[in-house]
Amino acid sequence: MRWFGRMQLLQLLGKSERTMAWRVADPRSGQELMLVLPRVQPADAAALERWQQTVRQASRLNHPQLAAVVETGVQDGWPYVAYDPRDSATLTEKMSARGLPGLEAAAWITQALQGLAYAHEAGLGHHDVQPHLLLVSDSGQVRVAGLGVASEMLSVGPAAAPEAGGLRGQREAAERDVLACGLVLYTLLCGQPALEEPDVGRVIARMPPLGRDIVRLPWTTAQPVPEPLRAIVNRATDRQERQRYRNARTLLRALEGWQRTESSNGGGPLVLLTDKLRTAGVLPASPGGADQAARVAMMERERTIELAEAVLEDMALSFELLRLVNSAQVRGAQISGSGPVLTVRRAIAMLGLEGVRRAALALRPWPGPLNDVGAAELQRLFDRCRRAGRVALVLRPAGYDAEVVYLITLLQNLGRLVVHYHFPDEAQQIRRLMQPAPPAREGESEDPGMTEEGAAFAVLGTDIESIGAAVARYWGLDDAVLSMVRRQPVATNPRTPDTDDDLLRALGSCANEAVDALAQPTPRIVQGLTRVVSRYGRLFNFGVRELQAALQAQAISPLTVQATAPAPLGPAETPAHAARAPR
Repeated sequence: MRWFGRMQLLQLLGKSERTMAWRVADPRSGQELMLVLPRVQPADAAALERWQQTVRQASRLNHPQLAAVVETGVQDGWPYVAYDPRDSATLTEKMSARGLPGLEAAAWITQALQGLAYAHEAGLGHHDVQPHLLLVSDSGQVRVAGLGVASEMLSVGPAAAPEAGGLRGQREAAERDVLACGLVLYTLLCGQPALEEPDVGRVIARMPPLGRDIVRLPWTTAQPVPEPLRAIVNRATDRQERQRYRNARTLLRALEGWQRTESSNGGGPLVLLTDKLRTAGVLPASPGGADQAARVAMMERERTIELAEAVLEDMALSFELLRLVNSAQVRGAQISGSGPVLTVRRAIAMLGLEGVRRAALALRPWPGPLNDVGAAELQRLFDRCRRAGRVALVLRPAGYDAEVVYLITLLQNLGRLVVHYHFPDEAQQIRRLMQPAPPAREGESEDPGMTEEGAAFAVLGTDIESIGAAVARYWGLDDAVLSMVRRQPVATNPRTPDTDDDLLRALGSCANEAVDALAQPTPRIVQGLTRVVSRYGRLFNFGVRELQAALQAQAISPLTVQATAPAPLGPAETPAHAARAPR
């Protein structure tokens, strides 16, 4: 038998360069404890006092996901912290060589991050997040042990030095803890540690900027890894420091978002928005737009066209009218077999002027809960959406209803608009992740940013297109419209449209991709526009010059375009939602 003071050493639970953990028997209490010690003794009395002060501070933190300290002490110059493991085993003991299902692995790391985020906000870093320091109970509750035990290791050895001292040291320690959580999640999903190295700290030392090894989830694992979860893990361990999660809360929000959408019994991304939609609406009224529409709605019936023009100036009000007229209650009153309503002027005819006035007054005033920065970003996105709508009007084939074209193009941005309004901080993260980085060395190519889909997965746990589709489905739009308001995938070439619905989807995608190309860094704009021409030029009969002219189009109203357009082609009502006829 081996002893550590009065305690009998039963089993080594795990060790790293910074800490070790033992299961021990305490004859005084008659129970088993978990003992965590640093791997190196404090250098002197002052170092020991600093260690004890840090551990005392950590022991005062009270959080369900932080293991409660039973005892601290020093034995033969070795400081230690004792915890009651209760019915828990370490994460190392819970691991499977085949990996764990994504939801189970994410749930465990989510709980660890909750405890670590609480500690970070109290100014404490863990400094050595390892699987053997995460306790998992039979009911699945996770508790983090060893908080602060490795603090004095920061003054020993070059690998630890960057974390030492002050606010910067706290920030670096928190970022290291978050990176370590990403590596533990990697291990849980793969069943094998990254770089075949069980010590998470050693893996970190081999990754940029300290080393040159790259850690990404393999494409083939025993347990399938869903794409959003893959994006989250790969961002957590990204070779570019700027792309990684900066604090525990950002990684926590991404994992929680993915878990909620995965386990929502069909609710999907809408579960992330339910409370927000109830309190803040889908979008706020444009500055002055709802007031103008409400004033026009009080006028005589002969001003319906002017009212429709005022409504189209306010994106939120336009969407709200479409939501109202496509709800089950209103659609039940329509003629059997008619499709959804996709024009504001028909919505006005169905709801009446009083209905428009009520809808306008019900909108949340600009800018809703957004601060000045968020409001400015949302306004810029509104302007981009309207510009895409104008491009679609210029490029549309003759005979297609201008208002349908315009609104479908706007609706293809619904997910972006909702994210910018309800998740402004996350929208800023997504934009940052999409930006390319300058080359690390002269002569090398720049590091590309993430795709919008990958960035959204890594920040929200779901993609922006799915959020837009979830809101549209919540409004009552049918499957055919849901298909139109999803953009064409940029990774594949669009096929020739078979129906009017397919053509409207392609036209909206074309206009939105063209406006997105203008938002790229200057050297990439021409390349982006050329790509749009190669994807859609033959279908809509335009080249680079015509596309540039469409992008320069000044403010035009779809109602004005409709009034001067040639006569519609085809019958007034078709199964393709009368795309070629006024609605």
